[in-house]
Amino acid sequence: MVKVGVVGASGYTGLELVKMLITHPGFDLTYLATTQGDTMIESLHPSLEGVVTLPVEKADVGGVLKHCDLVFLALPHKASMGFAKDLIENGLKVVDLSADYRLELDTYEANYCEHEDKEHLNEAVYALIEYYREELKGTNLAAGPGCYPTATLLGILPFIPYIDTSAPLFVDAKSGVSGAGKKLSETTHFVTVNDNIFAYNPLKHRHAPEIAEKIEKVHGAKVHVNFVPHLIPATRGELVSVYATLKADIDPIMVLKETYANDPFIRIREKPVDIKSTAGTHFCDIFAAKNGNALFVSSAIDNLLRGASSQALAAANLMCGYEEGMGIPTIAYVP
Repeated sequence: MVKVGVVGASGYTGLELVKMLITHPGFDLTYLATTQGDTMIESLHPSLEGVVTLPVEKADVGGVLKHCDLVFLALPHKASMGFAKDLIENGLKVVDLSADYRLELDTYEANYCEHEDKEHLNEAVYALIEYYREELKGTNLAAGPGCYPTATLLGILPFIPYIDTSAPLFVDAKSGVSGAGKKLSETTHFVTVNDNIFAYNPLKHRHAPEIAEKIEKVHGAKVHVNFVPHLIPATRGELVSVYATLKADIDPIMVLKETYANDPFIRIREKPVDIKSTAGTHFCDIFAAKNGNALFVSSAIDNLLRGASSQALAAANLMCGYEEGMGIPTIAYVP
């Protein structure tokens, strides 16, 4: 058994990690921490009462090194890198769910802040499983993709060789409110979200450069990404629609089926996808269609799972020599 911990256990992604890890056949959950500590996990998350009893400590590098072989960092952007640096230097396996290790240095500093751990940034492997599976097997540092980039990239990457990359890529994305995290804001207030839908940070969201950077990494193509996210009155789930211009005559569904023929957590749909069918699972459902040279690609994921925690767990499985799907949820919250 591999001893694992979760730093940042109080948030939504931390809770999802705990829920998966307590039944995982290859991982032993030995350490939980938050910035405050001094509580129990069932006190932080009453839904776990009668399911598991574990202490939650104040986050401490020494505590992680003492109790863990691998740790998940479910911390905010800018907080992870300061905590991760000492862990990496001591040889611990780290899966970071924040943005701190997922981007090139120039991209990160242009959209977040000055990076505090430049030394280890190039060691990180981007944990978009279907495209970095082999690299993840040999790394000690996995960087979880953003939820929007996950759904967008899984949908559009198969088509990059067939589209006109000189034309802009338009990404229309919609997410449940849990993607904003636990912290209350005016934007996520019930009165604002209920019976409502609205765009936020249109054309300026920092996931746009992440999408563009990874397209270039995988295919060597520079694409201008116009990204517009929306908040919808749902707790979880994410629907991304991408619009592009084709330069070749293709069957979009066949392209998807050929690309993901050996990827068990990608489901190619013959009809437009929906968020309910992936809620509570690690699946990404993808549909595509064309009208002349206009391409439409739509993908759906659970933003907390495939967009964060279950993707992190799949990366950890690969890092530790386990099957990718070990302990990964597959039953959707339907109805």
